Amino acid sequence: MTTEIIHDLAEYIVEGLKGAVTSYELVGQDIVLTAEKDSIIDVLHFLRDERQCGFKTMIDLFGVDYPDRPERFEVIYNLLSLSENQRLQVKVPLAENESIDSAIDVYSAAGWYEREVWDMYGIYFNNNPDLRRILTDYGFEGHPLRKDFPLTGYVELRYDNELKRVVYEPVELTQDFRRFDFLSPWDGMTDAMLPGDEKAPAEHAPGYDYKETVARVAEKGRKDG
Repeated sequence: MTTEIIHDLAEYIVEGLKGAVTSYELVGQDIVLTAEKDSIIDVLHFLRDERQCGFKTMIDLFGVDYPDRPERFEVIYNLLSLSENQRLQVKVPLAENESIDSAIDVYSAAGWYEREVWDMYGIYFNNNPDLRRILTDYGFEGHPLRKDFPLTGYVELRYDNELKRVVYEPVELTQDFRRFDFLSPWDGMTDAMLPGDEKAPAEHAPGYDYKETVARVAEKGRKDG
């Protein structure tokens, strides 16, 4: 499809789903819609069944966590029209305690995807007939892809030789929640300089002389080369 035809298709979808789709944008050649949660089933039915759309395949369904937003989560549906070789994404914002209707009656593939989103983020899908954990075990506490989930989790498990079974114990290691600055994969190391550290300013790596360490690593590279 040309960009003009893709724009026309996006306008057609927005017009056909007045009130249900609040906005759209093009990302490359892909259409990205933002939809209301209460209308998601109507939106998916339209995208699948309308002749001009034909998005009959669900490629993926996943969640994203934006803890600083009032509507903290997004549920995102990736759809594909094989007949038009066109991809489309539907984003649905959700507040922390809001649920959304299951898409399993529209796309049967949604069942396991929704289980994964429930497991990882704690987003509840109404009317999913089998909403159980799918990646973690049944004794797991919390939802590990939430940004406020500690890296160590809340419990750890080990095999107890006396009891002859796996037991769960509270994790006592205190640590900060995950905050990524994307400056260096090794940010926080205080006595070594590893590849990638040069991307981070010196103040992000207290404990060693930044310029001196860079010079030392460069000199070592010259000798090794």
